[in-house]
Amino acid sequence: MKKIHSWEEFKSIDTANPFYFLKNSTTCPISQSAYEEAEKFAEDHPDMPIYYLNVQESRSLSNKIADEFNVKHESPQIFLFSTHTVLYNNSHWNITYSALVDQVKKHVP
Repeated sequence: MKKIHSWEEFKSIDTANPFYFLKNSTTCPISQSAYEEAEKFAEDHPDMPIYYLNVQESRSLSNKIADEFNVKHESPQIFLFSTHTVLYNNSHWNITYSALVDQVKKHVP
């Protein structure tokens, strides 16, 4: 998992197909759980990139993603992106290892 800090960094990865992106809070236990689920997924699926931001450190990027993709900000929140399109997004306790696997099966050939 790689941390992203700026819109420019995000735009450079947004050309990759597909990838997960996690909005994470460093002060929320639900976010910690979501991060751990994504981390387990990343370990088992090294070919599927996962990027993340910490909302407290990158609030402007978090807001820009919400605005750019017209998706209400939540934290924790995970997106499956492909070619500047949100294929899937979910939040809070719905961010689970099995949900991430299911979405890859559904959206990734």
